[in-house]
Amino acid sequence: MNEIKTTDAEIEIAGTGTLGKAMAVLEAVVTAGSPQRFTDIVQSIGQPRGTVHRLLSHLVEEGLLMQSRDLSYEPGLRLLKLAYRSWSGNRFRDIAEPHLLRLHELTGETVHLGVLRETEIIYVDKVESRQTVRMSSQIGKASPAYCTGIGKAALSSLPQPELERIAAKMRFHPFTAHTHRSAAALLAEIDEIRREGHAFDREEHEAEICCVAAPIAIPEHDLVAGVSVTGPAYRVNMAQLAAWAEVVRGAAGEIEEEVRMRLGPGRNGR
Repeated sequence: MNEIKTTDAEIEIAGTGTLGKAMAVLEAVVTAGSPQRFTDIVQSIGQPRGTVHRLLSHLVEEGLLMQSRDLSYEPGLRLLKLAYRSWSGNRFRDIAEPHLLRLHELTGETVHLGVLRETEIIYVDKVESRQTVRMSSQIGKASPAYCTGIGKAALSSLPQPELERIAAKMRFHPFTAHTHRSAAALLAEIDEIRREGHAFDREEHEAEICCVAAPIAIPEHDLVAGVSVTGPAYRVNMAQLAAWAEVVRGAAGEIEEEVRMRLGPGRNGR
């Protein structure tokens, strides 16, 4: 790679929101699933070529990205180190883990733990199914909240004004014939989820994949999350998922209680 000397002051002059732009570049490379060339990154994030070039240079210099001999970019070793540190220090995941394992023992299917981040659910833990056919989900992956059971469950625990604010930001991509097409349709289902205490994914994000999920909400720790049991539709029908709803809700409640007990008071001493 040709060496580019750019000072911090020059990066600041490049425009406001520089950190956000750098994060967009970093995310474009990390979430792509394969090495990305310069033109791929420019097209993905829609920033000027000069800005992207400067940001890439800094990210490479800091070890957050690395450039291969074919000039493509991929995650750097420093990023992996930071991710490991963050992962190993995630107390919420550690607290939830035994409850996820119990759910897995009861159902034999894949169990997910996810945290809501605005319009997306981020998977922070997963216990894989014992069956031959398994889920393609990955820890650290983000999925749209509006078409996943765990995402809708998490959304249901939000205050109504916050829910409506987030729903207004969503772009409703029709992943399958069952995906919600509008905020109104999503909000109507959220009302039902609040009454029932659990949510379903009825092949809304991936064809032939269904789940039942329950919310985990600990406002004093700014934590909005969910837990789910997921399986292929040919093996896990809606009647089976409905039968598991009670134990999923129970696991969510136990996780909430243990988080409050072990993490103590949150904001304002609550």
